[in-house]
Amino acid sequence: MKKILYFAIPLALIVLIAMRLKSNKEIFLNRIYTYNKEQAIEVRTDTVKYIQTGIQKSFTGLFEPDKETKVSADVQGKIVSVFVDAGSYVKKGQSLIKIDDALLNLQLQSVSIQIEGLETDVKRYLILAESDAIQGVQLEKTQLALKSAQVQRSTLLEQISRTIVAAPFNGIVTLKMTEAGSYAAPGVPLLQLTDISSLRFTIQVPENDLTIFHNNQAVDVFADLYPSISLAGKISLIGSKGNMANSFPIQALVKNTQDMKIKSGMFGKIVIEEKLDEKQLTIPASAIVGSTLKPQVYVVEQGKAKLRDITIADRKGSTAVIQSGLREGEMVITNGLINLFDGAIVESKN
Repeated sequence: MKKILYFAIPLALIVLIAMRLKSNKEIFLNRIYTYNKEQAIEVRTDTVKYIQTGIQKSFTGLFEPDKETKVSADVQGKIVSVFVDAGSYVKKGQSLIKIDDALLNLQLQSVSIQIEGLETDVKRYLILAESDAIQGVQLEKTQLALKSAQVQRSTLLEQISRTIVAAPFNGIVTLKMTEAGSYAAPGVPLLQLTDISSLRFTIQVPENDLTIFHNNQAVDVFADLYPSISLAGKISLIGSKGNMANSFPIQALVKNTQDMKIKSGMFGKIVIEEKLDEKQLTIPASAIVGSTLKPQVYVVEQGKAKLRDITIADRKGSTAVIQSGLREGEMVITNGLINLFDGAIVESKN
């Protein structure tokens, strides 16, 4: 009896487990959604068509100030005051540096006294010459001496005015190379002044792309740091000499933003679209399935979806340019691709 129980109990357990597994399998199969391959799948389609397109090209370049200069003095002398610092914004004509003019002012006083005496002598000699009390040549010499002194005074006044170094244009002091107590001389840089209200943007363009550009052409320029800001530019220079890589400089004048966000030395790019003479075969990019190496589309043929290999020549945003694999007028599926398979029955909602 015990031997029978030893065999009966395990056998009963195996039977129970088998029944339980079968029951679970039936429950699982009932929960699985079985797609009816004979049922039409709703899709959206679009027509393969030829359209006039262009090739969008971008060229990387560098922003530079349209105006930048190193300011120096016109006269030599000791610097008394420097009115600005690096980073200061200045306006055209604003005083930047003062050079010692004490000696020039003393010379001016001496010449002024000399002029005053000569003017008195000329008045007196005029009266005497009318009565023939003196020779006319003496009056002429005095008049010439007066004119010479007046020229000397004008020269000193001009030199004194140049002891003030003024800003030649509106801009920002980007470099300070002197301090009060230093010695200034003509041609020796004292400050660097930069105007970034307008900028020059320079790119290097391969020989084959030179025909895209022409003088005064309007272009869109984007700074890498602010890609959402489009700056209006105009081509101002097309280089006449290429570099070792056979690239030519193209320069555009660009107006900066109101708050001067674009700085000298920043990188950016010009985006330009080259119009093509020939029309190109295109489809919506949303119709493309498969991988980048093997792109495919579903084409509607006699109410069924047929998977077809294609070759893409270019992508332009939401449009793909087709090199081969499709013909004008064919219908490609653009939406409803989730449950789609090769040979599936489809119904267009268009």
